[in-house]
Amino acid sequence: MRGNVIDLAVGVIIGGAFGKIVTSLVNDVIMPPIGRILGGVDFKDLTIPLYTQTQIKHLKDADDTFVAPVIAYGQFINVLIDFLIVAFCIFMLVKVINVLRRTEKKKDEAPAAPTEKECPYCLSMVPIKATRCKHCTSQLEAVQHG
Repeated sequence: MRGNVIDLAVGVIIGGAFGKIVTSLVNDVIMPPIGRILGGVDFKDLTIPLYTQTQIKHLKDADDTFVAPVIAYGQFINVLIDFLIVAFCIFMLVKVINVLRRTEKKKDEAPAAPTEKECPYCLSMVPIKATRCKHCTSQLEAVQHG
């Protein structure tokens, strides 16, 4: 039980650090070229003002004035891309772990010794040590176990 708690704690810590790395990747590496392609737009500043009479062009202006609420869809796009990258990485990690588990399980499994044999007369399954079939009562060869 303690090993599982430690594994979980390590996973949470690494996941938090990985999340920061992916956030930086999205904000600092992926989104600037996309913004440049779309005409020099900074995605963090993309908003839809909920009041048309206010002229808010940047999200930081909306935060400073506290007057007009805005829908910050640019920031939402950043967070969505961030989430998709993290989800894809976790998906790939789980797939690799499952493949490794299956491979390990196949190595550990040895073919079990048979516990039953087939009656040559009625074709029913009977215990391997049986000398008489429980279904047709035929005499069977005794198997020598030593």
